[in-house]
Amino acid sequence: MAVISFKCPNCDGELIFDPATQKYKCEYCNSLFSQEELDAMNPAEGSEKQAEEMEFSKEDTKEEHTQEAVRYSCPSCGAEIITDATTAATFCYYCHNPVVLGGKLSGEFLPNKVIPFDVTREAAEKGFLDYVGKKKFVPKAFFNKKQIESMTGVYFPYWLYDVELEGSMQGEARDIRVWRTGDIEYTQTKYYAVEREGEVQLRNLPENALQKANAKLANGVMPYDFDRMKDFHMGYLSGFMAERRDIEQTAVQNKMQCEMRESAERLMRETITGHNSVSVRNVNFRPKKETWSYVLLPVWTITYRGKDGKVYYYSMNGQTGRVCGELPVDHGKLALTSAIAAFVVLIIGLIGGFFI
Repeated sequence: MAVISFKCPNCDGELIFDPATQKYKCEYCNSLFSQEELDAMNPAEGSEKQAEEMEFSKEDTKEEHTQEAVRYSCPSCGAEIITDATTAATFCYYCHNPVVLGGKLSGEFLPNKVIPFDVTREAAEKGFLDYVGKKKFVPKAFFNKKQIESMTGVYFPYWLYDVELEGSMQGEARDIRVWRTGDIEYTQTKYYAVEREGEVQLRNLPENALQKANAKLANGVMPYDFDRMKDFHMGYLSGFMAERRDIEQTAVQNKMQCEMRESAERLMRETITGHNSVSVRNVNFRPKKETWSYVLLPVWTITYRGKDGKVYYYSMNGQTGRVCGELPVDHGKLALTSAIAAFVVLIIGLIGGFFI
């Protein structure tokens, strides 16, 4: 399994993907390279001996998923890199150079598409500070310098589901008219049989493909602009973390098909207008064409272990900047603020009583 690093042809420094320019940047000589130029280069890989050392102790793919720690050799300094079974891109802890674990994203695990990072680290840090700065009771340790430096850009794996359906819907619509004549109130209800038949296309229905991902936050940074997806290239991962899927299509297929039917029914239901109410009695949809894609989506994220032992998360959509967070609360600061507020109310009450 190859460990890959992308080298600058000018100075042999490490290339990383730069969200600001959407090109590959050398942080040593500041050279920039397009995807086409990168495709023409040969990425640097470890030696055959290193490749042999990087094989899992168990060859079977299913057994591979159970490995808690996997060892690689850094192609830049030779140091040992230890990751878990789903990590596909990381950094060397010694030379800090980015490495892509090529074998993790090959064969059946090769992503079809990727949305590259569009939000730079600087913009992500500013967004984080703006977000937590509005929260009065967040512990200072949550946004100190060390914590901010731990912000990580991660590509998370998702399944995307596209489907073309044909179907029909039958129901009953009601129009209700109420009026008064003198002291008598009249109500008239008209019933109509309604029917719809046609085709529905649904595109880019996403579903998380990583077991250890926090589902609430993974969904909280949605949506992405999937029209801006690109064909997958290893180079997009350079300079970021990346995870490989460990949830297969078969595990999410029933859920996605249920969501598909609900979405299709809602869209067809919305075409019935001009009535006070509509009751759907029968719905039937038949998939004509289904397409599944395995994609990597960008997220800036920070984790923080609170004094209560709970792990809190902050995430930002690496394309749109949308944020989602579950932030810790400084109960001491909250108690002090409550005490001050109570004291102020008491003083106002005493002053008011004095003048009465």
